[in-house]
This record gives sequence, structure tokens and C-alpha cells, in this order.
Amino acid sequence: MGMAADLRRARILDIVRRQGFAAIEALAREFAVTPQTVRRDLARLVEEGKIRRFHGGAGLPSSVENIDYGARRVLNLEAKRRIARLVAEHIPDHSSLLINIGTTTEEVARALMGHKGLAVITNNLNVAALMASKEDFQVIVAGGVVRSRDRGIVGEATIDFVRQFKADFAVIGISGIDLDGTLLDFDYREVRVAQAIIQNARVVFLVADHSKFGRSALARMGHVRDVDALFTDAPPPPPLIAVLRESETDLHVAPAAAARKRA
Repeated sequence: MGMAADLRRARILDIVRRQGFAAIEALAREFAVTPQTVRRDLARLVEEGKIRRFHGGAGLPSSVENIDYGARRVLNLEAKRRIARLVAEHIPDHSSLLINIGTTTEEVARALMGHKGLAVITNNLNVAALMASKEDFQVIVAGGVVRSRDRGIVGEATIDFVRQFKADFAVIGISGIDLDGTLLDFDYREVRVAQAIIQNARVVFLVADHSKFGRSALARMGHVRDVDALFTDAPPPPPLIAVLRESETDLHVAPAAAARKRA
């Protein structure tokens, strides 16, 4: 009995890590046990600090520290590339864009390299270096303080710079999305720049892979109601889907690689 419970909890933890959220009823069906048994399993995993309990299920635990930027670049890379390709399909040639700091936004920049005549305003030196190699792109780089860890530019000068523009699209990344729709990040200075970017774009696209669902961070950036569409690689947890619906924020889920090949 004990060994079966240990194995079941290990598999529950794997599901939560892969999906970002797991509902009690779905877990009960998956393991052919009662919801009460699942609740006991979740309680044990919460005690061990491995998951975070939400109404109706469980998600990833809260985190107060960000992952090293180099590690984030390869984390869920295939998913980020699928998201990026889908975003690129929604941005026409000759558009103007604001792009912020983030590994997923960098993948969007790569996916846009086949476009024509883009005007790009960014506080991300990695994005600027990549997109400036295209002769028909106009790339405008924000002023401010450059962070060595990710080559992002932040500070009051960056915010003032962003406010000079009104772009067709903003493409923003985020560290975490609470299941109530709150957008969260680790760096207050980065949050303020992202808020300025949102305010100075006609259409705002939020890009986030499934690991961001239910993930906590210190600084509040805004709410999903502040963005026009969320682009991700897997369906969000049911509570977040409900919030997106209430907020009238479009949801775009990138197809899996196998599905794309069949199509």
C-alpha cells in the first residue's frame, strides 16, 4: 500500500510538472482512486514543498528566485519555438513592434526573420543584434542600464524611451501567471518597462510556455485583461482558462510538432 502510494505521488508530481496544473477529478480517473485519496496525495506533496494547492487541483510551487538566463534559454526550447512560429503567423509584414526581455520573445524574434519591412523597438540587446542583421528591418534600441546576465535594458531612461512610440504590436514575456490571471515577474525594473510597452502598443501579445502557469514571482506586472492574446504551448489550467474568457483575452495554443507535420 505504501509503495503504491509513493509511486502514485511520484506520477502525480510528474503530471503537474509537465502540465503546470492537474485537476483532482482527472487525477482520480487517471489512477482509478477516489478524489479523497488524491487529496491526501496532494497534501503530502504540499508538505514536501513539491507542489502548490489550488482550488480543484494542484500546480507548480511558488518560487521567489528566477532561473539563470542561460538555463532558461534551453528550458522548454522546442515549446518556445512552437509558440514563436504561431505568434509570427499573426504579425503581418511592415508592422511595428515593441519586444521586451525574455527567452521566448527572443524565439519570436527569430521566427520573424522571414518577414519583410518590420520596425522593431526593443530593450533586449539579443533581439536587437539578431534583427539588425536584416537589411529591410529598422531596429531601434532603448537607452538605459544593461543587465549583464541577459543583456536586457532597464531603468527610468528605458521607460521614457518606450513612451515615445505607439507600435502596432507588443510581444512580451513573463516569469509567471497566477491562476487568477495576475502577471508576475522577478525584477521590479523590468516590470515597469513591460508596463510601458503594454501601454504603448495597439495590440499586445503575451508569450508564455506552460511552465509559467501557477508560477509565482515577487512583482505584479498586471493582469491578463491587459493583453489581447496569450500564446502558449499547452492548454492552461481550467481556472486560468475561465479568467481568460472573462477577460476576453484570446488564447492561442501552438500545435505539437507531430500535429504540425501531419498538417
